[in-house]
Amino acid sequence: MVDPVRQDVVSGATTVVIKVGTNVLANPTGHLDRHRIQSLADQLHRVRETGRKVVLVTSGAIGAGVGKLHIGKRPTDLAHLQACAAVGQTALMQLYQESLARYGIHTAQILLTASDFENRARYLNARNTIVTLFEYGALPIINENDTVSVAEIKFGDNDHLAAMVTNLLRAPLLVLLTNVDGLYSDDPRTNPDAQLLATVPNIDHSVTGLAAETKSALGTGGMESKLKAARLVTVAGEAVIMANGSLDGILDRVFAGETVGTLFLPHGEGVPSRKRWFGLTVRPKGVFRLDRGARQAVLEGKSLLPIGVTAVEGEFGKGDVVLICDTEGTELARGLSNYSSGAAERIRGLHTDKIAAVLGSVPYPELVHRDNLVLTS
Repeated sequence: MVDPVRQDVVSGATTVVIKVGTNVLANPTGHLDRHRIQSLADQLHRVRETGRKVVLVTSGAIGAGVGKLHIGKRPTDLAHLQACAAVGQTALMQLYQESLARYGIHTAQILLTASDFENRARYLNARNTIVTLFEYGALPIINENDTVSVAEIKFGDNDHLAAMVTNLLRAPLLVLLTNVDGLYSDDPRTNPDAQLLATVPNIDHSVTGLAAETKSALGTGGMESKLKAARLVTVAGEAVIMANGSLDGILDRVFAGETVGTLFLPHGEGVPSRKRWFGLTVRPKGVFRLDRGARQAVLEGKSLLPIGVTAVEGEFGKGDVVLICDTEGTELARGLSNYSSGAAERIRGLHTDKIAAVLGSVPYPELVHRDNLVLTS
């Protein structure tokens, strides 16, 4: 069934990011499924034929390495994970190149780590590279650089990477292809009455509470990670569709506007590129906890003043990104701090006219100026 809302979403998506998970590409033993990858390549070609710019964020390198090395299951220690990634990445890219060659599509491998996004110059350079690849008609294929990244293998996943790439390019649509049909009202493995949610207008606590533990032996991400990724994109004003990548022709159906998977609607205004970088990409180094009055002021788009801060957590310097939370720890926003953690601790709870008496001067009346603040609630 065709959905008018989905048709509007996909018709306006001239640039799309498509993320495919390990369990879509590999069979249970860890070997890459050539038929599945060829089917994906065929669909990517058809999406590109509509004139859209497409970026593929792919998992599968570690899973492919597990299969090629005949290990049987995903290792747990860092050295063996990195070795599997090194072996599997070449096999993964070779299959993509072979599958897309019939259409004359050049594949371009881009391996990234979180630090590439946190350094502003490297962040912009990554964007420039992708845009230039579009000019050449190549298909950028992005993966984490698992052979050198530490935290990414332990804690990260390509759902988050795909969200960051979507915000990097300001792409109107992110498609998450996974091994489940979408977001359900309950865990369908234990509740036969669980209903697939076709549309989610806002990813709030009631929605994140629906996430079930869905990690497998080969992948790293579960429903929780997908919802976090979807939230990063939707708060920036873009849409996300989560669908089952193992279904034949799933991308064709998505871009036909059919009601498949779950559509997460944008629930924020378009965020400028600079604010996407510090507000939705860079990892925060500290926390400001606010009282009720400051909470309301921030949500109304005002600057954060010292008087409304009840606690300062973490160690950070001037210009670092901080989380802005209420007293219960619920995230409201992120922003660039005008003060180091030490100075912020000294002036928290004070009226602006009292800052000079403590610090000797008033470099800034605000802890975080509204121009350097992004709402994430």
